[in-house]
Amino acid sequence: MNAPEIVVVPHTHWDREWYLPFQRFRLRLVSLMDGVVDRMEADPRWRFTLDGQMAAVDDYLEIRPERRERVAALVRDGRLAVGPWQILHDEFLCSGENIVRNLELGLRRAEELGAAMMVGYLPDQFGHCAQTPQILKLAGIEHACVWRGVPDRVRTRSFAWEAPDGTAIRTQYLPEGGYGNAASMFEDFADGASLLPGRAAGFAEAMSPWYPDGGPLLAMYGADHTAPAADLADRIGGAGADMRLDTLAGYFAAQDPSTDGLPRVRGELRSHARANILPGVISVRPRLKQLMGRAERLVERYAEPLAALWYTGDAQRFLDLAWRRLIEVSCHDSVTGCGSDETAEQVAARMAEAGQLGRAVCDLVTAERAAAVPLGAHLVFNPTPDVRTGLVFLDVPGEGEEGLVTGDGRPVPVQVLETAPTVLDDAVHPASALPVLLERVYGRVLFGQEIRAWSVSRDDRTLTFHVTARANTPFDIGDVRAALRGAEGEWRVRILADPRREVAVLVEAPPLGLVTVRPGGPAAAPDTPVTAVGNVLDNGLLRAEVRDDGTIGLRTPGGGVIEGIGRIVDGGDLGDSYNYAPPAADRLVGDPVSVRVEPVRSGPLVAALDIVRTYRWPASGDFAGDARSAAEEDATVVTRAELRTGEPFLRLRVTFDNRCADHRVRLHVSLPRLAESSFAEGQFAVVERGPTAEGGFGERPVPTYPANGFVAAGGLAVLLEHVTEYEVTGGGREMALTLMRSIGHLSRDRNAYRDQPAGPQLPTPGAQSRGERTVGMAIMPYAGARPGDDVVDAAERYRHDLLTAAGYGPAGAPAPPSRDGLSITGPGVVTTSLRPRGDGWIEARMVAQSTEPATAVLRGPFTEATRADPRGRPGLPLDVHDGTATLALRPWEIATVRLRTA
Repeated sequence: MNAPEIVVVPHTHWDREWYLPFQRFRLRLVSLMDGVVDRMEADPRWRFTLDGQMAAVDDYLEIRPERRERVAALVRDGRLAVGPWQILHDEFLCSGENIVRNLELGLRRAEELGAAMMVGYLPDQFGHCAQTPQILKLAGIEHACVWRGVPDRVRTRSFAWEAPDGTAIRTQYLPEGGYGNAASMFEDFADGASLLPGRAAGFAEAMSPWYPDGGPLLAMYGADHTAPAADLADRIGGAGADMRLDTLAGYFAAQDPSTDGLPRVRGELRSHARANILPGVISVRPRLKQLMGRAERLVERYAEPLAALWYTGDAQRFLDLAWRRLIEVSCHDSVTGCGSDETAEQVAARMAEAGQLGRAVCDLVTAERAAAVPLGAHLVFNPTPDVRTGLVFLDVPGEGEEGLVTGDGRPVPVQVLETAPTVLDDAVHPASALPVLLERVYGRVLFGQEIRAWSVSRDDRTLTFHVTARANTPFDIGDVRAALRGAEGEWRVRILADPRREVAVLVEAPPLGLVTVRPGGPAAAPDTPVTAVGNVLDNGLLRAEVRDDGTIGLRTPGGGVIEGIGRIVDGGDLGDSYNYAPPAADRLVGDPVSVRVEPVRSGPLVAALDIVRTYRWPASGDFAGDARSAAEEDATVVTRAELRTGEPFLRLRVTFDNRCADHRVRLHVSLPRLAESSFAEGQFAVVERGPTAEGGFGERPVPTYPANGFVAAGGLAVLLEHVTEYEVTGGGREMALTLMRSIGHLSRDRNAYRDQPAGPQLPTPGAQSRGERTVGMAIMPYAGARPGDDVVDAAERYRHDLLTAAGYGPAGAPAPPSRDGLSITGPGVVTTSLRPRGDGWIEARMVAQSTEPATAVLRGPFTEATRADPRGRPGLPLDVHDGTATLALRPWEIATVRLRTA
């Protein structure tokens, strides 16, 4: 029998930032790429694959711009494989839309250089999300290549990986070492002529069982941040074995993309059977997860829709820059938080910058629209593509119980939360101090408000400033100085503010549309008021009662009561940024030392209570004793419980000052009924998971999982603000959500839950996450075996509040009427993106998050509609009648539609 051919793919796996920050790794990248490019130009036998991500190319060419054409020539020649991703992301810690934009940007950048590698290369992600096969296939990619997360039942190198909608893609598993399975073949090459044939034979013997259908063996020659041997082509040429060099793109070009006859694996890949998937990254450095979720929401669901529908200018460069930042930080060693403290600080800064760019575009668009809204009124934007009613919190002029109305004249319910003081300052000063006091005025701003009027009374020696939130009257500080010239004696200086109130307002807003709210008219009452009496909140849908231990009993719409909502449990964690690992002698703390309840809001639109619990938590881990320290710290945990009118869920916001180290803090909720599985919303899908995780490798298969929009089990859903780790515990009777893991090392050489180190044993004191931690979520009971459209809809509304902007048009001018944007409705249909595409086109992306077929109905100011792929390339047209189009969707189908606006 002839020995199989071995295709050697030289490559480097390039972590853009990890145990070293980005710029220090880039210095190495430039040196590596200089050598690779020089060798490839000198020897036409050379081939190289640049890790499936364009970020390494861009980072290199930013330092070596003069080499761009040399790199492009190698790409065009098919010898240097680049793309298809912009960066190798973590598939569970970013949104589905982020994944699509990542692929879109990577393909475009690679094609600008000459050609994109049309292989879904995913070599080091910590597991793979369920919809990746559909995302790849929609982009025209026929092959995937993975390592981590593959289940034990896969016993051949190729399998059919199916997305929830049934889309299947031929997927190559990288056995026997993943992306470095041939790295040792070329190590210690002092006597290459004698060593390489034997090593090649050993490689073939180990790999052949994975290739029962024959075909060339894929030998991945590379490792983290390493370059191939300079004489690699000579070594292979003189080995006397059936070996050749190629790129990963070249290897797959000769492979049949058919999935016929292959073993089939459906959904996400999160098995521990064949490699570590390092699940602890989901909950370490929680601030990164919060920043990521906030920035993605600002850009995806606010900035882009506003720019697409309501802006007359062009904000695309700002949006592109925001997306570049979001994609960069989605890297599997960035958003995960499993790098050095310095790396984490830089990642947080770029996340914040993405959010700032998103907020800037929101400000740009709303400012343009708010110019037509009179002073004292507010503009409200609805970021969801359906009519919705929700609360906004406004600072409005007036006092007492004066009501508010919309621009259409409809009264809206109002709850006064706070009345601002009108006397900001009243004091007597010597005349000699007046020039210094006037220096407090910045332009026309004094005490944070604008001066609308002033007066000087020499009779009683009084200087009075009248300030307001925004003034449109002329003002010159020089006039004030002139009026005070020659002043003598003692002067009274008063700063008086116009009456203002902080109010909660219940507003009905059109789909992706605008509505204005202004003071005026009698106060309206809500249909279903919320009350807070003692320890009880009630909005007619839910009744929440705080128990003596600080947990909440929640009465459901069906009349049942769920006890034990909001129990806080603190336990030890001697693990690292990759894997949770409790001490052998763990000590769980779940009982508070004291409990008190403080009223916050009393209704009728919003009612809230603060549950203040104090605990004694162990101060740190005891690594020598495999236990927790005897020393303790006081910990005060404040849980704000809030009900709003009309909302079928209880909002919780947990805040505490973390003074301890080496521990894990979780919030527990009891389940109404026994849960045999859980349902987690993630990237374009709701994934069902069993109570256990598959093991088999040297990593403890802890059944903690990520969820993005919500997680549900046993009749209870938890709505989330950002990706959160959860676990169904207590034999299916309880769910625990991780608020924080506090650890002190990037990786520990000895981790009780993982056999192998996952990186260097580098101290990361910043990952102890000391200081104030705040996490928000909401609790929603549901009926049925699995969460339905009501939970999906509630999660969308919980995460995407109505956006407001203060008007600054002429005072007293009429407020503009409500205006519809774009409506996209349908059972289970979730819109994930709406963005401008230029030349009068906008693009919407949606997914049918349902086990049944769905029909999306689009209504709005468009005259043409056509399906498109995730890269925006148009496909089949849709029928449009009177600004309405319909789109039939398979269960879990992702659809992109381009619309020409009227």
